[in-house]
Amino acid sequence: MLTRREMLRVSATAAAALAVPRIAPAAEAKGFTLPKLPYAVDALEPSIDAETMTIHHDKHHQAYVDNLNKALAGQPEWLAKPIEEVVANYKKLPEAIQGAVRNNGGGHLNHSWFWQMMAKPGTGGEPKGELLKAIETSFGTLDGFKKEFLSAGLTQFGSGWAWLVVGKEKPLAITKSPNQDSPLMDGGKVLLGCDVWEHAYYLKYRNLRAKYVEAWFAVVNWNYVSELFAKK
Repeated sequence: MLTRREMLRVSATAAAALAVPRIAPAAEAKGFTLPKLPYAVDALEPSIDAETMTIHHDKHHQAYVDNLNKALAGQPEWLAKPIEEVVANYKKLPEAIQGAVRNNGGGHLNHSWFWQMMAKPGTGGEPKGELLKAIETSFGTLDGFKKEFLSAGLTQFGSGWAWLVVGKEKPLAITKSPNQDSPLMDGGKVLLGCDVWEHAYYLKYRNLRAKYVEAWFAVVNWNYVSELFAKK
């Protein structure tokens, strides 16, 4: 049996142990996930058909997410970063995984933007206010912008993207990039992007990329573009 003194000593030790704050285990990095579409898969018809949207989102985008998580499996701190930060700084990663992160991280980010940059016909608004003024200053007219943007999409050799970005010499500029690269990788500010990979249009438009981009203008979410421009 414990003496009174021993019992007091045991009680004091237990109390002291309880007083020490417990450090919760670090949260495990779960990685990136596929964002839900902000509309039904058939919402962008006739510009983009439901079958193309389903395959594009559920298969292609999901593959980018899965492959990105695999590439960063040994980099838990990077799995916890915003995807914009990962893509902008991928060259700081070990060289062995830079290519995979560039391609799949870029694919995840570009498509996450892309879904939001489109809206159901009649709901995406029109360029107005400061954005319209910037378009007219940079391209003369809205039709002038569309013509130059279409040219960027058509002259991007192979797979890639056409982009509207914040300009350096003028308020806005149009550029293009191969594969899943984006202007963010060079410090650019993206406002609008059109996916000109064949998987984005081939089921409906076959090899007619111009017809796809022209139809795509009808589902541009100008309200979202305006929000991005206001934050430039």
